[in-house]
Amino acid sequence: MWQRIRALIVKELLALLRDRASRAVLIGPPLIQLMVFGYAATFDLNHIPYAVYDQDGGRAARQLLARFDGSGEFRRVATLQSQQQMRTWIDARRALLVLHVGPDFSRDLLDGRGARLQVLIDGRDSNTAAIVQGDVNGVVEEFNDQWAPAHAWPAAPARLRMRAWFNPGLLSRWFIVPGIVALLMLVITLLVTGLSVARERELGTFDQLLVTPMSPGEILLGKALPGVLIGAVEGVFTVLMAVLWFGVPFTGSVLALGIGMALFLVAAVGIGLLISSIARTQQQGLLGVFLFMVPAVILSGFATPIANMPRVVQWLTLLNPMRYFLVINRDVFLQAASVRQLLPQYLPLALIGLCSMVAAAWWFGRRSA
Repeated sequence: MWQRIRALIVKELLALLRDRASRAVLIGPPLIQLMVFGYAATFDLNHIPYAVYDQDGGRAARQLLARFDGSGEFRRVATLQSQQQMRTWIDARRALLVLHVGPDFSRDLLDGRGARLQVLIDGRDSNTAAIVQGDVNGVVEEFNDQWAPAHAWPAAPARLRMRAWFNPGLLSRWFIVPGIVALLMLVITLLVTGLSVARERELGTFDQLLVTPMSPGEILLGKALPGVLIGAVEGVFTVLMAVLWFGVPFTGSVLALGIGMALFLVAAVGIGLLISSIARTQQQGLLGVFLFMVPAVILSGFATPIANMPRVVQWLTLLNPMRYFLVINRDVFLQAASVRQLLPQYLPLALIGLCSMVAAAWWFGRRSA
């Protein structure tokens, strides 16, 4: 059996790499998606979730926090009681930033001394963090402008000290490049598998495959493995480029990233084979790939935060395998995430992969009957 499958894998790779049009197809889609992102993606933030750790409780602290609560741009999600909770809320992505008001904030201001306000921002998404930083600066400046003349201060009293976790320099490439790993793996895998069965039908060789000693399951496996192989090579190459060329820190576990890659490839291959089994021509297969790929990328959190999307659209993203792999990728790169921490991402990704492969096998068997 494995010898027959190996022969089919070699045939698929040769058909893909020898055809000039197929090689061109692997290059064109990323350029098209770049145009889509340029017009469709937005980084506007509304109702930014934030938590407060107020050790002061004085009048000045209450006035400052009231400005955040009443700004319309911020939404308080928690009032914390310890410094450990600050890390917990940011690690779990339940708060985008934490405002830490020290115990002497109000006293320092009333005594004529400068006071410090600490702001901790989740820096895993550098673009979002930079926007949040600007919004925080705006609120603090308004507080300064109100407090200084009311208390006869010659200059702004509050001093802002900010620190972004996981991406201290807020470098955008630390956020974008790990996302490109998922993007290119999805594009390449869908194109390789999404055209495989449709190509056989269009060339008239599909019936020849069915009369060979290979069973439909063996044929489907032979069609799936080239996509997994090419997607894995693409993923490993992109990860190496991210670390060695772009200088993105890899702080997590190679095993954690490898498990995520494997599950993501199974899900992408299953979706690609389902599209290819339904399509009768390569043109239909290519259109089907784009029909799935463009919304999948936009609704994955690659460029636009999922939290900013309408509630119904957020539910729809739960069916998107790229959503989970993006979290795995960025958490492994920047947050030193382990296998145990990523289990909430592995499980739905494995379920999507299983369902897509079963659906592809069922449809392939129906078409080959």
